[in-house]
Amino acid sequence: MNWHGRKVLVTGAAGFIGSHLAERLVALGASVRALVRYNSRNDQGLLAVLPREIRDSIEVVPGDLRDADTLARCTAGADTVFHLAALISIPFSYRNPTEFVQTNVVGTANLLDAARRNGVRRVVHTSTSEVYGSAQYVPIDENHPLQPQSPYSASKIAADSIATSYFLSFDFPVAIIRPFNTYGPRQSLRAVIPSIALQALRSDRIYLGRLDTTRDFNFVSDTVEAFLRIAESDRAVGRVLNVGSGRDVSVGEVVSMIGRIVGREISVVEETSRRSRWSAKERDMYAIEETGRLRPAASEVLRLQADASAVRELTGWAPAVPLETGLVRTVDWLRDQRSDLEAERYVV
Repeated sequence: MNWHGRKVLVTGAAGFIGSHLAERLVALGASVRALVRYNSRNDQGLLAVLPREIRDSIEVVPGDLRDADTLARCTAGADTVFHLAALISIPFSYRNPTEFVQTNVVGTANLLDAARRNGVRRVVHTSTSEVYGSAQYVPIDENHPLQPQSPYSASKIAADSIATSYFLSFDFPVAIIRPFNTYGPRQSLRAVIPSIALQALRSDRIYLGRLDTTRDFNFVSDTVEAFLRIAESDRAVGRVLNVGSGRDVSVGEVVSMIGRIVGREISVVEETSRRSRWSAKERDMYAIEETGRLRPAASEVLRLQADASAVRELTGWAPAVPLETGLVRTVDWLRDQRSDLEAERYVV
């Protein structure tokens, strides 16, 4: 599909994947509008780090998914909507589950309703592999049971269901992309790969939670390409499509890979003890235990490995960046940024 001149809305454009997607769309000649969550500091998130010529080409609209009026204005005249905006921090979802429902579920319903009323040609709604919970079988295909092992994953399951209902109820052209774990430059230290890499750049001693959990890691440019392919494919409409490499790697293996890249023999301190960062009153209020970098035991997702054969068959997408290559690129980016980042502090 020729993106030149197409009017595109990217919600969540200030975030990690969203900023890369907005940047790519500008490079392809699209007319990009970005919905950025309003704050009084006029903070545009990761859009602020894009080259000026890219930033100047993006129309930034401050607002909130919970505001139907803003979404009506944002979607007006749009050909395609990429819906990435969401609250995504799993630890934060333990503390504020209602906010996750309001933003991720109600906000998604608001967006879809505005897009439908404004005649948007295509909406690509962003899901997450977290909706599967720990794998009951691998590789995980789109028919795998959904398991809400955190308030975050529960909110995303509900948002995905809302999106599917708009296709089935209104014949509205929505497709659901379900990326497995994306990594790369600009990612928050809340994520495991930049947390490992930045700590490793500074010390041969790093702090982590569990080392045995496995994830299907995908470089951000590959994830962005999947968004574009799904938006371009009529065959993707009404479908949920996994996006992943088909290879799962343990956190411990990632530590070894990054150690080789930075040239260090890394020792890991596993944070297996309860490390209280909340008051006793807060723990009682939210009925959970604070575990530092660890999730509550029943909430931990132990293994994720994608079966992405459906998206490959329908759109031709396949990952192009091997994990080892992507890790080198991510470490190189962090080397340039590390003076401004705190490696040891766990980011919720």
